[in-house]
Amino acid sequence: MNVTVKQGTIEREPAEVLVLTHFDGDTRLNDAAAAVDRVCNGQLRELLKSGEFDGKLNQAVLLHTSGKAPAKRVLLVGLGKKKDARVDSVRQAMGTAVKRVRQTGASSFVTCLHGDGLPKTSAVELAQALIEGAILGTYQFTEYLSDKKAGARQVTRLAVLAADARQLADLKEGARRGAATAEAAMLVRDLCNHPSNVMTPTRVAAEAKKIGRERSVRVKILERAQVERLGMGAFLGVARGSHEPPKFIILEYNGSRRNGKPIVIVGKTITFDTGGISLKPAENMEQMKADMTGGAEVLATVRAASRLRLPIHLIGILPATENMPGGRAIKPGDILKSLSGKTIEVQNTDAEGRLILADGLAYAARLKPAAVIDIATLTGACVVALGQFAIGMFGNDDQLKRSVRDAGLRAGERVWEMPLWDEYFEQLKSDVADMRNIGGRGGGMITAALFLSKFVGDHPWVHLDIASTDWSERERAYIPKGPTGIGTRLLIQYLIDQSL
Repeated sequence: MNVTVKQGTIEREPAEVLVLTHFDGDTRLNDAAAAVDRVCNGQLRELLKSGEFDGKLNQAVLLHTSGKAPAKRVLLVGLGKKKDARVDSVRQAMGTAVKRVRQTGASSFVTCLHGDGLPKTSAVELAQALIEGAILGTYQFTEYLSDKKAGARQVTRLAVLAADARQLADLKEGARRGAATAEAAMLVRDLCNHPSNVMTPTRVAAEAKKIGRERSVRVKILERAQVERLGMGAFLGVARGSHEPPKFIILEYNGSRRNGKPIVIVGKTITFDTGGISLKPAENMEQMKADMTGGAEVLATVRAASRLRLPIHLIGILPATENMPGGRAIKPGDILKSLSGKTIEVQNTDAEGRLILADGLAYAARLKPAAVIDIATLTGACVVALGQFAIGMFGNDDQLKRSVRDAGLRAGERVWEMPLWDEYFEQLKSDVADMRNIGGRGGGMITAALFLSKFVGDHPWVHLDIASTDWSERERAYIPKGPTGIGTRLLIQYLIDQSL
């Protein structure tokens, strides 16, 4: 989507569709809506009086101006009650708006800044949310449809008007951030929508090489022989059952003049997860093409950091492989030696994500990082515990956890902290190795995170379990059905915050 930010007067602006907002419970229209209402002879006020529109979150009503205004149509979208409103209310309203605009057949719309009056919220944040919602709401994946007309109707242009020239700089910065973060989430959705016969570890490596052409980004890809020499037995153990060669992918972005300690992000990159010898049930197994969501989000985050030219040192790590059954596949009872030297008894081959992350985190620890964040579709237990609206968070550093939590609130991708207590390690003790890779049904999300903690070292670390949020069974305001990309904007927002 082409986004333009300019100074203008909303009621005088020609447009295919003019998008305005209203808070539920407000008896008066906001300044922008009131100005448009005056030239439309009170049509918007009449909607409020009649009760046809009250401003509930994501409620939308379309009016034709019949030549009373330069805009052909006015779309009024609800922001919900002001006392309950968050920055994400603006994001949702714009996601709803762009879909309604598309339904009209229009290819563009004009709007202004929304959400004035939200506490502790800047114009930059509101503009960022506006652009994110608008771009994310346009998402369609049609690459494999033979009917090329499907999805042909697109909203390609958006103009955001600033009533005051002094507001332009903030709106432009917010739009710049919003476009980069939304495009990153769209990239993740695309990567995870491709079927696993296309999105193999080799293809993931090729996508990483494309990002290596971005400003200040370098890419290194370790092949099987190099990984063997390093001693990544946990990662290679998972890869053994697949005919697809594994790739250990490292991306480095350095936008800092000082070559300081890097922030390292590690993403689980299982391009398809059958469960291995501990085979998953057939129902919904097709969704396991998105078990690489964490790795896709690392790729997209590095690209966004480069495009935003953030003054940070960032390293992304993707251990990429399939988890397949086969004659060479690991079996329950096998023992693997990890890069850290710790040995792992495999009691369930479907608990493979923590195995590849164990070596990814041990590699990250060698980089002497300022902070490490890993992100993974790790456990079904996360879905049971948190449903589909919260990311599970664990960590060993209060300041890092606080920063991630704050970034999630701004991004509309909220986290919920779970305990990381050593008492749970009793469930991971093995009779024949340093630990086993599962801890039983009780506290499954916790024991998985505790397992990972043993490979982190002494560095500040946060683990994000996105198994509850990476896939949606229904379409929401700016969230599509299928792969969501949730977690991407949280990571980017965290990096933006660190660069301020």
